[in-house]
Amino acid sequence: MNSKKIKNYFGKWISSVFFLMILNCFFSCKTVPTPPEKEIKLSREILGAGQFSAVELADFFLMNNQQIEKDFILEFAGFYIQEAAMENINSDVAFAQMCLETGFLRFGGLVQPDFHNYCGLGAMDADHPGEKFETEQLGVRAHIQHLQAYATTQDVQLNNQLIDPRYHWVHKTKFVTDIFGLTGTWATDPNYGNKIDEILSRMEFFIKNIKK
Repeated sequence: MNSKKIKNYFGKWISSVFFLMILNCFFSCKTVPTPPEKEIKLSREILGAGQFSAVELADFFLMNNQQIEKDFILEFAGFYIQEAAMENINSDVAFAQMCLETGFLRFGGLVQPDFHNYCGLGAMDADHPGEKFETEQLGVRAHIQHLQAYATTQDVQLNNQLIDPRYHWVHKTKFVTDIFGLTGTWATDPNYGNKIDEILSRMEFFIKNIKK
């Protein structure tokens, strides 16, 4: 075999090896699986743990009302997580309901901000504008206890001292398991559960598409 043939032979061999390396890289890169995007789905059940942290709840809130100080709403969101955890209540649901009931703490109805009433407890008319609580945390606690009264039977005891004045009446007369059961029981609005659901859907969109 002369030198010219040897050069042609090795040239073709090197070209073939190089081509196979490129082909292998192409298919290897093409077949590497892409991790599926995590789907965020919040529970609509009243009982159970929420998924949002206090920071995430606060950031979502501020997307809807930037007039509230961040430090305040961060502490406020923390109250919801702490108080809900004490009574096995879904903090995401409770926070979403608070946003609905207060218009993201804008109020404007019978209940006034200094009532520290975040779920419309006892608000019926001008003579009965709603229950009042001494602090933000106690107001949150009353809200959580009221949800617990709806979602449990009478044999389930509270862990914190009772401050919800309407607790025993609800515990004896109502029982629901999810936000849709609050329609016609907690509120007469026929779309009440759907409105909470819509806020929870906005929370899901926020955590998936905005807060990354």
